[in-house]
Amino acid sequence: MQRFLFLTSLLVALLESGCHKTQKRSEAMPPMRIEVATVVADSVSLEYEFVTHLESGFEAVVQPRVSGYLLRSTLQSSRVVEKGELLFVIDANLLNTSLRSAEAQLLSAQAKEAETRSTYERAKPLVEVNAISQTQIEEYRANYLSAQQAVRSARQQVESARLQVGYARITAPISGIAAAATAHEGDYVGAGTQFGSLTTISNMDSLKAELSLPTSTYLRVAGGERAMYDNRGLLSNIRLFLTNGEEYEYAGEYDYTQQSISPTAGTITLVVKFPNPDYRLKAGEFARIKCDLGERRRQVLVDQRAVQSVQGVNSVWVIGRDSVAEYRRVELGETYGRYYIVDDGLFSGEVVALTGSQKLRSGMKVAPVKTE
Repeated sequence: MQRFLFLTSLLVALLESGCHKTQKRSEAMPPMRIEVATVVADSVSLEYEFVTHLESGFEAVVQPRVSGYLLRSTLQSSRVVEKGELLFVIDANLLNTSLRSAEAQLLSAQAKEAETRSTYERAKPLVEVNAISQTQIEEYRANYLSAQQAVRSARQQVESARLQVGYARITAPISGIAAAATAHEGDYVGAGTQFGSLTTISNMDSLKAELSLPTSTYLRVAGGERAMYDNRGLLSNIRLFLTNGEEYEYAGEYDYTQQSISPTAGTITLVVKFPNPDYRLKAGEFARIKCDLGERRRQVLVDQRAVQSVQGVNSVWVIGRDSVAEYRRVELGETYGRYYIVDDGLFSGEVVALTGSQKLRSGMKVAPVKTE
């Protein structure tokens, strides 16, 4: 019995000694070092990114104004054309015949005018000596006026015929990239034929892009006082990034807002345009466009590295002045560079943990190390 009591006392002593050593080791262990950052407040504007494609500013459809056989085409393939450049030539033999006929009618009308004018001028002295009646002189005068009108009509017919001959030579109405011709030399072209249009020229001096913005975001940024059709001051700092990630050298500008809101996507479409003086951009090309929405406002910003997202819940570890960690949920807005805009849950000047989030526990004391 005494031996049993001795062994029990020895075991209790050993256990107390081990617990005491463990407690000493725990007390001697230094706090975990973690990197932290300070929550800041700054005047920022909401940055938004769009993935879209570029379109030509406008297009001109080249259609023949007269019918005839196509004698010449300079558009065997797509290429850049300048305004006024000759593109097509239509057979004008019939048109030239009509022009010569109109010119002949003009000469005949001018001869008739000269004859009636001479008769009228010779008759005017005779009426003063009562050699002819007043009725006769009025008749001469009416014939002269009618001949003058016939000359004017014939001259207009000549001008119309000359225009028709000129229409046989088709030039580029605008500068841009012209598509390959739809008709070949020898085809009969013109209104009512299968070649009612010969090509399409896309203006490339500037390209446009459509930016679809959710109406909820638009109303939050624009406010209730702005008219939905006038958004000139809503977009700023419009930048275009090419498919290789390179930023385009020319900034964009707001052009107009499309008339209606998409009933399926619930978006409002803002159209912006970019200058393209060297034709570096191509219509149909996909691009990323970044721009600032709305006016600059003071916002609370937190480093994205401090935020953990689990099943839609965003949280951070806040490090108090006593270096004790505190778990806290936050409501986040849009991104701004390497920061999140904080809608609720944090205040400017608070310190948050950037590392060690998996090991942190509420009430745990840490050794914070601030980073730039």
